[in-house]
Amino acid sequence: MTVLVTGFEPFDGESINPSQCVAQAMRGRTLAGAQVFGEVLPCVFGKSADRLGDAMTRLNPAVVICLGQAGGRPGVQLERVALNLADARIPDNEGNRPVSQGIEAAGPVAYWSGLPLVEMEKALSGAGLPVAFSLSAGAYVCNHLFYSLMHRRANLDLSSTLAGFVHLPWLPE
Repeated sequence: MTVLVTGFEPFDGESINPSQCVAQAMRGRTLAGAQVFGEVLPCVFGKSADRLGDAMTRLNPAVVICLGQAGGRPGVQLERVALNLADARIPDNEGNRPVSQGIEAAGPVAYWSGLPLVEMEKALSGAGLPVAFSLSAGAYVCNHLFYSLMHRRANLDLSSTLAGFVHLPWLPE
């Protein structure tokens, strides 16, 4: 089995992104018999989704977990819903700042996560980690990637692929 874990490069003047650190740390690992691939994506609307699509085509993963940074949140946030909305309060790393734009013109308003979130919450909390469910991944690049992932899953008949998005808090440093 192949697992793809993605993270983002730092954005908004930050020097580090915890999702990048996790994706890099997962590269080349074998966990529970699964081969794990870690990919760091640009924090850029559209480009991150294109790079994810390329990785999915190359690897044909059974599981895709996209990670992002949600500074100021107290712990891991398991995202339930991807919205067909790009609405950036700050520019991405190439200066793009969409306002009230759809991601896929013919796409549905939203997609549910394709990850076993309840089981993930139990496992993380059982390990002593702070974890919570989050209704949506917002409207920045994280949500854009999450929505693009789920749209790809729906339109390429990848329903057996476990896929979704998880936000990580800032690192102590």
